[in-house]
Amino acid sequence: MFVSWSANIVCALLPRFRLATAARGRSELLRAPVAIAPEPGGAQQVGEASPAAEAFGVHEGMRLGEALARCPQLLLLPGDPAGIADRWEGVLVALESVGAAVEPERPGLVYFDARGLLRLYGGGQSGVLSAARRALGQPARFGVAPTRFAALAAAHRARVRRPAIIAGGNRQAGEFLASQPVTLLRERAELAQLPEALERLGISTLGELAQLSAAAVADRFGTVGLRAHELARGGDAPLRPRAPSVVVRESVELPEASCGFQLERALQLLIDRLLARADRRGRSFRSVALSAVLVERGGTWREQVTFREALSDPVRMRLALAPRLALIPAPAQVLRLAVERFGPPVAQARGMLEEPADARRDRLREAVRQTRAAAGAEAALRVLTVDPGSRLPERRAVLTPFEA
Repeated sequence: MFVSWSANIVCALLPRFRLATAARGRSELLRAPVAIAPEPGGAQQVGEASPAAEAFGVHEGMRLGEALARCPQLLLLPGDPAGIADRWEGVLVALESVGAAVEPERPGLVYFDARGLLRLYGGGQSGVLSAARRALGQPARFGVAPTRFAALAAAHRARVRRPAIIAGGNRQAGEFLASQPVTLLRERAELAQLPEALERLGISTLGELAQLSAAAVADRFGTVGLRAHELARGGDAPLRPRAPSVVVRESVELPEASCGFQLERALQLLIDRLLARADRRGRSFRSVALSAVLVERGGTWREQVTFREALSDPVRMRLALAPRLALIPAPAQVLRLAVERFGPPVAQARGMLEEPADARRDRLREAVRQTRAAAGAEAALRVLTVDPGSRLPERRAVLTPFEA
């Protein structure tokens, strides 16, 4: 669904947030050709790159071999996913402290609607932006536009002390976006691979993409192309602010570099501590983040785990989290467990058979969807009676796809 907004969507852009966090204050690294190294065991793609590396054509998401071929002197900096998550949570809390309902896109990029804050800060956008800048306490670029994507483009054009504001509606946003390069689409995770294909076809600006017919774009790129085509024309989806929550986190410092059984015992201790926290207020856990500080090169590791259902049972939580410990790439000296999202209070949790029929059907549909996503389309089948009176068992019933 694409809607039209007045120019009140604010984009706060903290340039190279993840790279600066991984550099840990070593500003001299940011002046050299440097990029975040691929995660161990993950896709061999580089992360955020410094301006010197971008001058060679290196960008986030580029394959490692191609990045080294373009810039042989490229330095690979180990990532710091746990440090980035902690620092980014501090940024979001700072913006929420001024009353903003934020929608985080990725670390370093966040949106919020300024309409509800205008009267709190003098009735104008300048007062809202000044309050947000003071709350952040670090350099940031602000863009204001009718849509999220146009606000992002404006933030790229803005300066630290001078925000860029696009007044009007979707039409004015489309006119502003017409001159922007298609590489701006890389800011959307689902469109990260599209700019390279567009440039091979000779499409270098969003205006050239907007001039194409929707049918031609859909025929070549499918749903991803239609989404990019709508963004280039000035459309976008509405904001989806996150629900503010209290950060509940526990950590344990290991006496020595630990792995295997020692990590499992530390995990059990963290789960017990989280369940005993008073600020948990009896709520169950829907999603948690397991992280570790590694001994090797002082890096970090982080894995987000979403349970199939909200849990408060320590045994079931340990069974779900213990296999993730094998993914830690090096011995750990600190193990952390944080709550990403809470579930309903334990007293309000009901069995599946006690729920209304509509709720049971929704849960069954979700279970079928997850099963098919993990094991294929034929993972969920149903028995269809064909000839119950037949003497041959094979003719009495057949297996057919379960319609979710």
